Amino acid sequence: MTEIIAEAVNQMGNISGSIQGALGCLGAALGVGFVGAKAVDATGRNPGAFGKIMVLGILGMALAEAVAFYSLFLGK
Repeated sequence: MTEIIAEAVNQMGNISGSIQGALGCLGAALGVGFVGAKAVDATGRNPGAFGKIMVLGILGMALAEAVAFYSLFLGK
């Protein structure tokens, strides 16, 4: 019985980095979705400012994606 528990604890130690990476990627996906939705909303309200909104939207999405890279590379 103790061998099974020791193996389970060992496997949980191996999975922890994957969970951290998954949560980081989930946060990045939510951030990109929110930025995209707000950019579409802003463009709908003021179509003349499309160029400025697109530049700021792409910059915001890139910063949100950085969270995923931080969680993947610095996970362990």
